[in-house]
Amino acid sequence: MDDFFKYLTVGKADIDWGLYLTVAGKAEIPKYSEYPIPESGHPSGYNFQWENGRVLQEYQVHYFTEGKGILENSYGKFKIQPGTIMITYPGVWHRFRPLKTTGWVENYMGFKGEMAERIFSNGWFSSKKPVLNCAMREELIDTYYKIFHFVREEKPNFQFVASGMIIKLLGYLVSFQTQFDFHGKHIQTVIEEVRFFLRENVEQQVNFEEIASNYNVGYSYFRKMFKKYTGVPPKQYHLQLKILRAKELLVSSNFTIKEIAFKVGFESIYYFSRIFKEKIGMPPSDIRKL
Repeated sequence: MDDFFKYLTVGKADIDWGLYLTVAGKAEIPKYSEYPIPESGHPSGYNFQWENGRVLQEYQVHYFTEGKGILENSYGKFKIQPGTIMITYPGVWHRFRPLKTTGWVENYMGFKGEMAERIFSNGWFSSKKPVLNCAMREELIDTYYKIFHFVREEKPNFQFVASGMIIKLLGYLVSFQTQFDFHGKHIQTVIEEVRFFLRENVEQQVNFEEIASNYNVGYSYFRKMFKKYTGVPPKQYHLQLKILRAKELLVSSNFTIKEIAFKVGFESIYYFSRIFKEKIGMPPSDIRKL
């Protein structure tokens, strides 16, 4: 794809949608080129001199597919290499540039919105760790190129579709970082085997402290890593499996609600009904009325 950049106008509907693009572009910076590029055509709020850096009022996500360089922000200095994702944050001073001897290829987009604020306030990303090493991923570059397509054509309500692609990209980043944290480690094998065991033994009462001990893993560490891997603690994970199995039986069998409660390991139908409604949003009796 050829180099380009485009700054976007935003309407009230785009803002009300909750997430909207402000800029998108791709740039190949040859070796020994001056950077930032003088007289590049970028608006004054975006262009910057290395000596001063800049502060933006939006999020930007850059994906570097070639070359090396550095990013400096208020929290430190970070290396950039092929496969690096760089995130800059609103209100955070920063500057970045390629090494003279390598140049680089950067794909980038900027965005704002209430949804963006919500995503970035939940701890998945941090301005103290603005560089993510994601390697060369087809999923990432494909998402950028699809966003570039929407931006270049700028058809009616393209922002709505593009915002979904941005969320998809951020989801990839969270997933890749979690995979990276676990890759090749013993705890990954432990968690995957325990998940399989729980699915095969939904109806059983499970002692997770004992399971962790059987794998020679401390329970606190096991619980922490299990939650990081799956999003929920092991006991909640098992409970959700029980409720999902119960829902399947309510729809596909003639067992009574009491029988189903006992089949998935609940000793009290009242507790089962309360937890079922809490997790599903309606009592088990209503499921059969759908």
